[in-house]
Amino acid sequence: MSFGHWRFITKHRAIKSVWAGALAVVAGFALSAVAGTAQAQTRIAPETVTSGLNHPWSVAALPGGGFLVTERDGALKHVTAEGEQSVVSGTPKVFASGQGGLLDVVLSPNFASDGQIFLSFSEPTSGGAGTSVYRATLERSGDGFQLKDGRVIFSGNNIYRGGRHFGSRLVFAPDGTLFMTLGDRGDRPSAQNTQNHAGSVLRLTMDGAPAPGNPFLGDSSYQPEMWSIGHRNPQSAALHPETGVLWTVEHGARGGDEINIPEAGKNYGWPVISYGRHYTGGRIGEGTSKTGLEQPIYFWDPSIAPSGMAFVTSTKYPDWNGNLLVGALRGRHLSNLSLDGTTVTGESRLLAELGERIRDVRQADDGFIYVLTDSSDGQLIRLLPQ
Repeated sequence: MSFGHWRFITKHRAIKSVWAGALAVVAGFALSAVAGTAQAQTRIAPETVTSGLNHPWSVAALPGGGFLVTERDGALKHVTAEGEQSVVSGTPKVFASGQGGLLDVVLSPNFASDGQIFLSFSEPTSGGAGTSVYRATLERSGDGFQLKDGRVIFSGNNIYRGGRHFGSRLVFAPDGTLFMTLGDRGDRPSAQNTQNHAGSVLRLTMDGAPAPGNPFLGDSSYQPEMWSIGHRNPQSAALHPETGVLWTVEHGARGGDEINIPEAGKNYGWPVISYGRHYTGGRIGEGTSKTGLEQPIYFWDPSIAPSGMAFVTSTKYPDWNGNLLVGALRGRHLSNLSLDGTTVTGESRLLAELGERIRDVRQADDGFIYVLTDSSDGQLIRLLPQ
């Protein structure tokens, strides 16, 4: 029986981090991070749903309970509401090295009727690996689950050797098109190469074709799937719950993690401009701003290494309503950002006591927020309001 039979139905380096004091707001400039300024009054207790996951990357909540969890080595796990795990067969072969592997998992907007899921992954080729999308139908198989009729619907040409900067998040837009984020694969100039999918946000149909209305359709100097360019390594993406607009968060280098709201046809600057520096301490590109290149709405310096994001709409966390949650790998916390429209008005940091790399964060249909920790003994954790 397929799941389709179930009822379901975010100018200059003077704007730096200030770890004690007021949040700096300068008109026309990006906003840098200040820890501890948001009033996140809701107290939470982390509850482990399951553990023993091998570097989990993404979680999708299933209708009726349970979860799908990707593991970087290529396994897809089904996790019951009680925390029992089983392997879902039928996943694609992945390039499991460095940051590469099985990455995001999302349900089709029509999951109640078609039972389909979409996976992003690092696809191995003879010339290296790029970021691709796999679509399949989730079906019951005995006491477990399997993927049937799976196929690669899109293969990015951000193909390089090595295991850096694949992206990759998948987000369905209200019109049913699919946003996909791709990293620069560690080759900085490629994010400005409009013939290379690297360092871009793409917009696809459910079949993996360029979506109608894409900004560069008919312009042979761009790849037709491109929505925006000049991104470094976006590992977070979500739709704003009120506007339906895509927001992304991407890794900077040494500092300069960014929240962006990618608009059609625009260039977000990497590596020409950045609020970060090279790991050697050297300057990146031409500075922090340049005419024709977009500014982030917020950035972190030093870096938190962001991965995963979710907007809070649940009544279970009333003091967080409308906030943005972002996982932190290097920071080992969950950032809770208060918003006034597209302006970040404060930040508090949650779950630091766990000392865990937070890879993904989602609000599920049950109203609870779930996070994944990235380790060889990774956990799926439910945040219980107290």
